[in-house]
Amino acid sequence: MSAEIGLGLQSDKRPGDYARLARKAEEHGFDVLSVFGDLMYQPPIFPLLEMAAVTRRVRLGAACLNPYSMAPYEIAGQVAALDLASDGRAYLGLARGTWLDAVGVPQPRPLATVEEAAAVVYRLLRGDASGYEGTVFRLAPGTALRYAVRRPDPPLLLGAWGPKGAALAGRIASEIKVGGSANPAMVRIVADRVRQGELAAGRTAGDVGVVLGAVTVVDADGAAARALARTEVAMYLAVVADLDPVAGVPRDLVARVSSLVDDGRHEEAGRLVPDDVLDLFAFSGTPDQVAAQAQALIDAGVRRVEFGTPHGLTGDGGVDLLGTAVLPALRR
Repeated sequence: MSAEIGLGLQSDKRPGDYARLARKAEEHGFDVLSVFGDLMYQPPIFPLLEMAAVTRRVRLGAACLNPYSMAPYEIAGQVAALDLASDGRAYLGLARGTWLDAVGVPQPRPLATVEEAAAVVYRLLRGDASGYEGTVFRLAPGTALRYAVRRPDPPLLLGAWGPKGAALAGRIASEIKVGGSANPAMVRIVADRVRQGELAAGRTAGDVGVVLGAVTVVDADGAAARALARTEVAMYLAVVADLDPVAGVPRDLVARVSSLVDDGRHEEAGRLVPDDVLDLFAFSGTPDQVAAQAQALIDAGVRRVEFGTPHGLTGDGGVDLLGTAVLPALRR
């Protein structure tokens, strides 16, 4: 099966913007549209429903919803609504999330929380009213959704980097997304981690697709695109640098970049990010450069490449270049 190509959108746009971008994406031939569920942005269900109304083919989902800030029965309702609005094109994305300490939400027992949330969501979608007694979540016997659902089993994507999260994906998910990475070496690392869970669950190795997605900035002016990408990467380098076991980003570099970001000096922080580090955590440059980065992931065995925001020096311009120059290069 050939690799899918998707777009990841931040939920910071105005009504109508999502519909316009979704139409462009489907016309260009993208396979998947994801909306990030990042802290303090619009809830992803709003853009997803707007995009569902104007598309007919692309798969749609939030990458990802968070069971610490949204109860599993609410998650079930949102994925059911999206699946109904899109006529069966929704996927469910779940992850433990990050930065929740900023809003006073603790995150204990992340593996159990994500696994049990998925179990509750799918029991509800399948109409299983027998009850569920987990260590984090429960359903009393007789508890069931009071509305019809389009599908009882929309595919599950787990967002995770580490060995335990990857093994969990191997046991219960259809896909695992490594967010914030463009490093081809991570594909094999994650696939090996996922395989442990696949085998433990009696699944076939390779059942779970590996998805890599990261900040993307493409433009005919490759230097300008890479400069903007450096600024974007600087803002999350402290989160992802230690998660990549082979990146080898110097700790003093991470500390200096993080200090400048904390001071609001984002462009200055970005200028500290060297080319080799930039290419591990973002797709950036001319269309040929971005296509080469994506092709390296495909060659490494990724099932889907997800080009994340801001896409270009302007959002529409970036989506158009990805669709007219990068996507055709990947499908020759």
